[in-house]
Amino acid sequence: MTTPATTPQPVLDKPLLHYGRRVLERTAPDMPPVAYRLLDVSPLTPHIGAEISGVDLTGRMGEELAAELRQALLEWKVLFFRNQRDFTPEHHLALAGVWGVPEANPFFPESETAGVSRLAKDAMAVGQENIWHSDHSFMAAPALGSVLRAVEVPPSGGDTMWADMGAAYDNLSEEMKARVEGLTAVHDWVPSWGSVMTEEQIAHFRQSLPPVEHPVVVRHPQTGRKLLYVNEPFTTRIVGLSDEENRELLDALVLQARIPEYQVRFRWQPDSIAIWDNIAVQHYAINDYYPRRRVMERIAVAGVPLS
Repeated sequence: MTTPATTPQPVLDKPLLHYGRRVLERTAPDMPPVAYRLLDVSPLTPHIGAEISGVDLTGRMGEELAAELRQALLEWKVLFFRNQRDFTPEHHLALAGVWGVPEANPFFPESETAGVSRLAKDAMAVGQENIWHSDHSFMAAPALGSVLRAVEVPPSGGDTMWADMGAAYDNLSEEMKARVEGLTAVHDWVPSWGSVMTEEQIAHFRQSLPPVEHPVVVRHPQTGRKLLYVNEPFTTRIVGLSDEENRELLDALVLQARIPEYQVRFRWQPDSIAIWDNIAVQHYAINDYYPRRRVMERIAVAGVPLS
């Protein structure tokens, strides 16, 4: 009598996070349906990312249009615009002003216009934003949003992706939700930005940018929706856990941004603009265009402390 062969089982470094359906809600459950009068909204996915047409962002920004843009960003989390020709730094600042006060990234090079950062990448300056992150999470009041304009793009490649951190939270197991409820995490720029600095430079920036703590799960300042708020480059540890517990839990949480169902991907063209809700999403600039040139201009919008 022979013993039946056993079917080999796959060996995984980590268990699969999920099969089948995921919870993918565009808005918080109590948010009423929205109708737009001035915007043509074309969703890129059912729950994150929409291309907006019928709007000239170099024209007069009336309050009704500004209100619709603010509402659309709350609903879709990332907005995309094409063919915004003759878009000047002054238009850029005015557009960012729809959401708040421009805020400079202390580590970006200064440009000719205060508040606008020019990010030029080529064979001599390699893009390093190809990691899932939230802008300025290392600040006590992280940026509410960002407005990014494409000035020069490579013939192919150089896309950007965004991940919905509301969906990331919604799809955590009930056990994991209970585990992270009430936890806080430390966010610090030194492991990332500091890796290319001298000790003197780190000491200089450290005076105004000490490590900060944010909840692991935050509520959106406008909608109240629960969002997972940890990211790979800036979240260094969870307060009150051992080193082993930190590594295991942070690995599980930061992986959530990599799940394709939570993401939207945008192919840049010259004069394209993206606006994103920096609390609700993380983003990833794909670095597949080296050594070709890619030039972007960015404004961040100052934020508020998170709870």
